[in-house]
Amino acid sequence: MKYMKHLLLLCLAAMTLQSCNLLSAAGISSQGQPTKKVEENLTSSTANSAENVDHSAWDALLKKHVDNQGLVDYKGMQKDRAQLNAYLKELSAYDPTNDWSVQELLAYYINLYNAYTVDLILDNYPVESIKDIDGAWTKGIVPVGNRELSLGGIENGILRKMNEPRIHFAINCASMSCPKLLREAYTAAEINEQLDRATSEFINSDKNDITANKPKVSSIFDWYKNDYKVDGKTNVIQFINQYSAVEINPRVPLQYKEYDWSLNKQ
Repeated sequence: MKYMKHLLLLCLAAMTLQSCNLLSAAGISSQGQPTKKVEENLTSSTANSAENVDHSAWDALLKKHVDNQGLVDYKGMQKDRAQLNAYLKELSAYDPTNDWSVQELLAYYINLYNAYTVDLILDNYPVESIKDIDGAWTKGIVPVGNRELSLGGIENGILRKMNEPRIHFAINCASMSCPKLLREAYTAAEINEQLDRATSEFINSDKNDITANKPKVSSIFDWYKNDYKVDGKTNVIQFINQYSAVEINPRVPLQYKEYDWSLNKQ
């Protein structure tokens, strides 16, 4: 009888662990990572944080291998794989906590997502699309502390819970329709200005066809529509109008462009 009880407990534990892993892969769970929320207006700052992460190595690689359009020289990046691996190892050695400032957490997880996405492409290069890679967003390929995070988990389970919709224009999924990969690393010292610039550049780019009465915008505004809040209320058009050079009539319906998943290579 004791043996049967022990076996049952082991089975239940395994099922629970599997469920947790599935939740993390789907991006529902933060898998123990801090999800400190941005309160009101974000300001750039390196103060009041238990850790200040140095992202200069990633910054140097981006400046060397990414052009002004956000396209990546993956062959060139492959030649600097040792430098990339060293940066990834450094990032993964951290174990973020709520003692980190919200600025440090945002910069850390955005850079973590972008750098490991580039690493994933290099592991499978040449590849025509990230969608051709099995489990690109669901497999635990990102070690952080003693955990294995998925790219989907970082985006949906961590960054989206931080109450900062501009993260959607900072993380790059290695595809042509994605917001471009910035030619610099995100830092706590400049995070607000960087997020503002990334959002404005994306909204006013050819990834959207913005007119007053017949706007056709990126599918990102459809997939994550509930994230785009203004004054605490979901309002995609009003969010876009904060950055757009052309104001959209708030009463017209939005249409969405087909997403181009081809690789963002130079």
